[in-house]
Amino acid sequence: MKSVADLLERITEWIMALMLAVMVGLVFSNVVLRYIFSSGIVAAEEIARLMFVWLVFLGATVALRHQRHLGLEILQSRLPFKVRRACAVISHLMILYALYLFVQGSWMQLLIGMGTFSTVLRFPMAIYAAAGFFPALAMALIVLANLWRIVTNHPGARIPGDPDTMMDHPESHGPAVAPPAPAAPGRHPGAAPNTAAAKH
Repeated sequence: MKSVADLLERITEWIMALMLAVMVGLVFSNVVLRYIFSSGIVAAEEIARLMFVWLVFLGATVALRHQRHLGLEILQSRLPFKVRRACAVISHLMILYALYLFVQGSWMQLLIGMGTFSTVLRFPMAIYAAAGFFPALAMALIVLANLWRIVTNHPGARIPGDPDTMMDHPESHGPAVAPPAPAAPGRHPGAAPNTAAAKH
């Protein structure tokens, strides 16, 4: 199951990279055409806007899988494990409810958008709503999977405030820096070493 999720994540990242490249290329080309040749790509704005919306929601899904969303875990980290676990269950249930509302609203907008079309390319506006609908379903599955691991005491469960959870991605805390070597007696820590004395 994890290998399937990893494969889907890699595909999503490639799609996001392609969308970003197309969006940057269109916007840059449009700027050059507008200021140098007094023309432009009429559909560039619509395509760039559509891809930006999809990039936001796809990126939010990938970030959620790796617990990269902003969160305040100061309080949870000071609580006992059982209380911290109970808080995690409550917060996951609240997230699921919020995602349910989001999916419900996106589905309604998707149905409405099937009958409305964009100005230039005339594609259904439901494609915008789909950018929220499908990633929200994926996020709900991610939250449900982690909630199940928390309830069943699975070792892979991610509980906000746990020391193990905070160190899942040590690269996000910056590169490890070795502590400075202790200064020699009688010498200022910031002073340059005495090379002449070192030779003897």
